[in-house]
Amino acid sequence: VFMKPFEGFLRLFPVLVALGFLAGCNKSETGAPVVTAPLSYDLILRGGTIYDGSGESAYVGDVAFNGDVIAAIGDIGDASSPMEIDVQGLAVAPGFVNMMCWSNESLIEDGRSQSDIRQGVTLEVMGEGESMGPLNDAMKEEMVRLQGDIQYDIEWTTLAEYLEFLERRGVAPNVASFIGAATPRTYVMGYEDR
Repeated sequence: VFMKPFEGFLRLFPVLVALGFLAGCNKSETGAPVVTAPLSYDLILRGGTIYDGSGESAYVGDVAFNGDVIAAIGDIGDASSPMEIDVQGLAVAPGFVNMMCWSNESLIEDGRSQSDIRQGVTLEVMGEGESMGPLNDAMKEEMVRLQGDIQYDIEWTTLAEYLEFLERRGVAPNVASFIGAATPRTYVMGYEDR
């Protein structure tokens, strides 16, 4: 599967706009929308099987980029680009969302997230049950004591600080997190039976 991670979750908006635009376009023999657009782009993915996320059947077509924005999807004809990638036989789709990710620690160890990125996951949503913040001193001590193969210093207290910590270290996917239900309870009253 050929996927290009979006650099921000809001990057999906141009895709939706483009898909809405393409809904009214004519279709080529392959079922791909025929796009009358500029003749030159920064990057073109040629001949991939496009799964556009609309629920409609996949079709063979091209995806063209200008900068980090998807500029055209479908049959772009003779348009050119300094960089063209032949993706015939490969799937081209918007990034997938891992709604129950447990990469809290593995992203600290290796922010490239290769096991998910190579499957097309571009958004990791963490915080199911427990989250990486808010933390008090006792929680930080416990987290350090329970670390396994992945060893790290806890340089944050709040969940926002953890996400900023990941961003500073550099991570390939977009990340988001819920505050896990257990975390604020432990933060306030520990493990007492109440």
